Amino acid sequence: MSDTTQATGLSENAAGAIAYITFIPAIVFLVMPPYNTNPNVRFHSWQSIFFSIAAFVISVGLTMVTMIGSFFVGAFMGIIHLLVMLALFLIWIVCVVQAVNGKRFKLPLIGALAEQQANK
Repeated sequence: MSDTTQATGLSENAAGAIAYITFIPAIVFLVMPPYNTNPNVRFHSWQSIFFSIAAFVISVGLTMVTMIGSFFVGAFMGIIHLLVMLALFLIWIVCVVQAVNGKRFKLPLIGALAEQQANK
């Protein structure tokens, strides 16, 4: 057992996976000892925060395009929006599963930023 598990009862892998639930646990893990010193938990927390921001921006952008477009374009964009949200959900599931398994699944662009922040 690691020091984190003994001190809190929560394993490194579990903390990494919980960081993906929303950005709130991710922020808590970045502030709360002993998680804030664990590089894997920090990586998953930062990646979760960056992924949440990206998903929000994508969702707002697609919603605006859907609302501004004409009826036919709006209907088409509504379908595209649903497909993109499904893709984001599947990416989120992959991140959670990889964190539970103790692996660093680095998302393109976001993963590099998360790793950079985790190593500070």
